[in-house]
Amino acid sequence: MTWSIVARDPDTGAYAVAVTTCNLAVGASCPFLQTGVGAVSTQSMSNRYLGPVVLAGMARGLSAQLALDSALAGDEGRGLRQIHAVDAQGRVAAFTGANCVEWCGSVAGDGFSVAGNMLANGDVVARTADVFAARRDLPLPERLMEALHAGQAAGGDRRGRQSAALVVTTTEDFPDINLRVDDHAEPLVELSRLLALWRVQAEPSQHTRPSRANPAGLTDLDAIEAGWKARGLDIRFRR
Repeated sequence: MTWSIVARDPDTGAYAVAVTTCNLAVGASCPFLQTGVGAVSTQSMSNRYLGPVVLAGMARGLSAQLALDSALAGDEGRGLRQIHAVDAQGRVAAFTGANCVEWCGSVAGDGFSVAGNMLANGDVVARTADVFAARRDLPLPERLMEALHAGQAAGGDRRGRQSAALVVTTTEDFPDINLRVDDHAEPLVELSRLLALWRVQAEPSQHTRPSRANPAGLTDLDAIEAGWKARGLDIRFRR
């Protein structure tokens, strides 16, 4: 029902999941990420309990493969599952259950995995992987989107289009980017639009927010107001 990319960027230490499907709100059920640990997408007849279990295994030092194998061992419905993961060393693992709907399968790359099921054809995953591998000139979020667009052009989900999501984490306990399109005629087009908005409206202030390095974030009232003024906003704090 879905195809997705899980990836680790060795240059920044970022982890990411980008996913799209012809089903409602894919971002609510497939992506699981943990800073410094890895990224997982659980799909097909998705078991959301698998994502945290795989992350917990990798956090204990298991490879992506061992963590995935351990999680699936306790799932009696594993024949219906598709799940893939990338760990802190960029190692990837993928599982496609024997009962998943064709076309189904996965492609492993350097620090990333592409997996899908109920797809129009195998070119969907292959083209997604090829474009992601080739577009190293792009920042990770845009690279992920280009790859999914290529998969869509190759046929995408055999049922059509409905939702998409992009989640990226780097240094914090929460994502840098967490964008979802829950129901849209062109979910990837809309997700690309939201990513462009994030670049303009959210990214410039990322460094001012509370973080591990600066738990309070920017608290200088004058500095914050100066930023608002630069954006044409006539807003003042109470003093």
